[in-house]
Amino acid sequence: MGRSCNLFFALAVLILLHHHTLLATVPNISTDEAALLALKSHISSDPNNILASNWSSFSPVCSWIGITCSSRYHRVTALDISSMQLHGIIPPHLGNLSFLVSLDISNDTFYGDFPVELAHLQRLKLINVRSNNFTGTIPLF
Repeated sequence: MGRSCNLFFALAVLILLHHHTLLATVPNISTDEAALLALKSHISSDPNNILASNWSSFSPVCSWIGITCSSRYHRVTALDISSMQLHGIIPPHLGNLSFLVSLDISNDTFYGDFPVELAHLQRLKLINVRSNNFTGTIPLF
């Protein structure tokens, strides 16, 4: 009896570990939150404190200013931080926003290279990067 209990316990632990591993590899809203918080950390100037006062892990991502989420999947589909007077770089982490359809970062002062990772977003249909200070080339989409 003791051996069958140990075997059952070991099997249960393996199933739980496998399930946890699967959940860790599936992109979800936590992936989106991490990408957006990475963007926030790369902003060197937010003079109106829009992101500083609103983008926080204490509130749902889909309620953040400039963020639109799909009602079906609860994933970020639009990022509009245009004309917020933001200054900084766009990190490659935004390439993890796998449901992103629209990106508007126009009329800010982002600089540096435009991340090639964004070119891999298959759902991305609209990109507005007008009036920024990017160097290098914008990748082909």
